[in-house]
Amino acid sequence: MTGKVFVDTNVLVYAMDDADPAKQACARELMSSARAESHAVSPQVLQEFYNAVTRKLARPVAPEDAALAVRALARLTVVPADAELVIAAIEIHRRHQLSLWDALILQAALNGGCGRLLSEDLQHGFRIGSVVVENPFHGLG
Repeated sequence: MTGKVFVDTNVLVYAMDDADPAKQACARELMSSARAESHAVSPQVLQEFYNAVTRKLARPVAPEDAALAVRALARLTVVPADAELVIAAIEIHRRHQLSLWDALILQAALNGGCGRLLSEDLQHGFRIGSVVVENPFHGLG
């Protein structure tokens, strides 16, 4: 297992959302050490993040601020999305009966050489290939 960490959208959104201060503090702490050498995202994560923070929060982020946040996140390793990733994700979706969107995240983490996937959306401890899912908010209530 490598030390590279793939960060799912929900972790990034919590860092911007003040509705749950405990999760916000946890997400901000996790992202404070994020670097291209150690952390990865995918185009899907960047797109979902922008959409969520500008449209789905109780207090939406201004589009200009969200765009700046996406630019900053794009400095991390961005795992390319291509046809092979989608085809492999469809197999994960079918084999493990996950949503296609979650399967795309898992496949991006695999393609990015990540050993950990930080996500609230998948089962804590779920393993696929070299990737283990960790819910960083597990136990926060």
